[in-house]
Amino acid sequence: MFNIVFENETTQNINLEFLNQILVDISTKPIELILTTNENIQQINKDTRGIDKPTDVLSFPYMDMPNTPLGSIVISTDFVYEKANLYHHSYDDELALLFIHGLLHLVGYDHEIDNGEHREKEEQMIKKYNLPNSLVVRNS
Repeated sequence: MFNIVFENETTQNINLEFLNQILVDISTKPIELILTTNENIQQINKDTRGIDKPTDVLSFPYMDMPNTPLGSIVISTDFVYEKANLYHHSYDDELALLFIHGLLHLVGYDHEIDNGEHREKEEQMIKKYNLPNSLVVRNS
């Protein structure tokens, strides 16, 4: 059973089964996943956070109520390509890293204010799924 409502604003094909497997490891609630371009994510970033520049991933948790989705994750495929090339790993691996990062934000982790819990949980997921180092791990 898929718990991901997927909206693809790009031509990129992805392995939804793998991302769904990651999701059910973290939460039983469904999420919305949107793949978009730098141009579109920049506008979302500006509208929601007042930051007028593109970013790799944005997370929007929904109010925790019965029968509601966990939230939305928006990922820029431009960033996925760029970072996959920069760090010499696959597009799917980089997408999974950003998905994990965004998903952890949806369940309450916040690397900007916590004491390393987000980074630790991200590292656990990276090891479990045999992924390369993530954004938080690369920057620590």
